[in-house]
Amino acid sequence: MSTSAAAPRSDAPEITVFSVILAISFCHLLNDMMQSLLPAIYPNLKTELHLSFSQIGLVTLAYQITASILQPLVGFYADKRPTPNALPGGTLFSLAGLMILSAAHTYWLLLVGASMLGMGSSVFHPESSRVARMAAGGRHGLAQSLFQVGGNAGQALGPLAAALVVVRFGQSSLAFFALLALLSCAILWNVGQWYKNHGLALIVSGQKKSMAMPALPRKKALGGIAVLLAMIFSKYVYLASLTSYFTFYLIHRFGVSVETAQFHLFAFLAAVAVGTVVGGPLGDKFGRKYVIWFSILGALPFTLLLPHANLFWTGPLTVAIGLILASAFPAIVVFAQELVPGKIGMISGLFFGFSFGMGGLGAAVLGAVADRAGIETVYAICAYLPAIGLLAVLLPDPKKGN
Repeated sequence: MSTSAAAPRSDAPEITVFSVILAISFCHLLNDMMQSLLPAIYPNLKTELHLSFSQIGLVTLAYQITASILQPLVGFYADKRPTPNALPGGTLFSLAGLMILSAAHTYWLLLVGASMLGMGSSVFHPESSRVARMAAGGRHGLAQSLFQVGGNAGQALGPLAAALVVVRFGQSSLAFFALLALLSCAILWNVGQWYKNHGLALIVSGQKKSMAMPALPRKKALGGIAVLLAMIFSKYVYLASLTSYFTFYLIHRFGVSVETAQFHLFAFLAAVAVGTVVGGPLGDKFGRKYVIWFSILGALPFTLLLPHANLFWTGPLTVAIGLILASAFPAIVVFAQELVPGKIGMISGLFFGFSFGMGGLGAAVLGAVADRAGIETVYAICAYLPAIGLLAVLLPDPKKGN
């Protein structure tokens, strides 16, 4: 891996280091597949531990909050003192979390395991996003898409793995998936060596180029960040309604089996993965604002139809929602990095962390709504969230400095 790129000269053309991007994307797949096993086994945990929807929402909150609070702090620290060995080290938290969850037969131990999973993500995401930008060679949207699609693919494989393995062999089989953390650790060790020997020079070169662009006034940059965070709120609260409660919705409304509901969830998450691949390159080619506009507002007609659809149309509608919503995140992250140049780790950590936090908070609130008003009410309320995308009109243009 270290032989695939040399330290750049100031006059050298930018080269996209695909070997590094694909390695970090594969580790993102492993990381998020391990993380997504938690919501994928919620139906089993609800039955075995006699949990309410509110308690399930609090488990998601424990996982998401530990990740969301720590990610910006990890990114802020890495901007000042890059730590390549943090990448393999962070996988040990995920390993410990899955081992605890495999043996968790009390609610408090379930919360501990979920929190350990969150800590693993808090280390992995900001530093790996930084590596993706290091290796981008100027194709930042493409690099973010390839990096993020690994995570989306992992999230899609989690329910499939749960349906094929965990549902059949029980909660203790989570210990088998914990071994994947060791594979990720080995790959990330090699990525860390490239980071140390070549990546730091690439990121310094990129920061010098960004400083030559017109600087946005601080107020406009912060306003743009606030608008992008509002869009992350709308996107991830809606996604939380599907990742945490879609199986319950299908079982309650249409009477399908747990396995069938898991396959529906897999189809939705696979569509999210495809949308992520498409969004970054389209942002590079046509402009990130256009992708953001389409992604958030384009999903609105489908989210409004979903609560009224029968089982046949529920599948295509959720696939369309996943495709369209997912295309925004690579464009949003790169747009934010351009608004605040030189703070890649902090911005990446902020947006990944905020997305985790909003997903966790949304899951907790929506769980309480489901307990009081029914699971179908959740989707009737969430249908209007994509309308927040209208705030895109307030986004500044970092390339023009206004």
